[in-house]
Amino acid sequence: MMPHVLTRSLDRSATVFLAVVAAVGVLIPLSNLLLPAGSMFQVPTYLVALFGKYVCYAILALAIDLIWGYCGILSLGHGAFFALGGYAMGMYLMRQIGSRGVYGNPILPDFMVFLNYPKLPWYWHGFDMFWFAALMVILVPGLLAFCFGWLAFRSRVTGVYLSIITQAMTYALLLGFFRNDFGFGGNNGLTDFKDILGFNVQADGTRAALFLLSCLALMITFLICRAVVTSKLGKVLIAVRDAESRTRFLGYRVESYKLFVFTLSACMAGVAGALYVPQVGIINPSEFAPGNSIEAVIWVAVGGRGTLVGAALGAVVVNYAKTFFTSGALAPYWLFMLGALFILVTLLLPKGIVGTFNAWWEPWRAQRITANAESAAREDGVSEPNPAE
Repeated sequence: MMPHVLTRSLDRSATVFLAVVAAVGVLIPLSNLLLPAGSMFQVPTYLVALFGKYVCYAILALAIDLIWGYCGILSLGHGAFFALGGYAMGMYLMRQIGSRGVYGNPILPDFMVFLNYPKLPWYWHGFDMFWFAALMVILVPGLLAFCFGWLAFRSRVTGVYLSIITQAMTYALLLGFFRNDFGFGGNNGLTDFKDILGFNVQADGTRAALFLLSCLALMITFLICRAVVTSKLGKVLIAVRDAESRTRFLGYRVESYKLFVFTLSACMAGVAGALYVPQVGIINPSEFAPGNSIEAVIWVAVGGRGTLVGAALGAVVVNYAKTFFTSGALAPYWLFMLGALFILVTLLLPKGIVGTFNAWWEPWRAQRITANAESAAREDGVSEPNPAE
């Protein structure tokens, strides 16, 4: 049943997107590992890690597009779910350091030794096992989203009010994780990772494998989103987005649909954060900053809200521009450029890059099909009926 649902949910653009991601996920690691360092086609290891970061951002953008583009839930706090998934993976990576840390303590991470922790906090237990950490990557963001969504949607908080309280949620987490007594490294966060599943996290092969896994996760996330939005559930979500009150009057439990998709989206964001941390090498409270969540919404708006492909494309395009412009003389002006980009897209391309392209392409394609059909009819000797006859 599931393969049939996934196959049915794919159209030409979705198939092309998956093919491109699969090709990139294979070719870039092979180029990095097999070609000599001086080759024109060899991708350096630092670029593999950078592209891997872009892919993780694309997963986060898909998670936001699922709730904003198809259900009308504008979350300005999805960076919190991304960061929680990252912290869960970071805790596992810290437990793998063992006695190789600066202070040589086989149990306590270095920051706990420095802060005179007498023993490992109870919520750190279990993170020495990868399966437990992987479970927490999904469970912690999902549980927070479920509790938050149950309270918010049950109270029928919508629109800008919901956006504000999601922003308040991530800001509260930012303040909490900044505290040294919170047990997560305070301002410095978690860093100095050594191994993941026994492999050196800094090795070229490990970097290439992480990039490949990130691309695979992007494809799986995209397939899940497509399966949701093309199903009967997706039609109800669109109805909630366009006319929530009318959908409720028709007998649908709107709160349950919104809660499900919000929780699913948070789990996807957690997975993106977990893949992000070993490739970047650090996770700290700045990932909870509300500005990061707002920036992620801009990715979706630029690429095209309600298109999925556009959300992923917007994440890559905007972050590539950020990398390019923040590495030169224009670095102090990047935030102004990002704001200007959002304003210009809102005014000139309100449907985003992909949405605007689709709005242009579909009528042209329909007109072309009609013209071809009329041409074929004339060649077969069939003409349009004359109304006067």
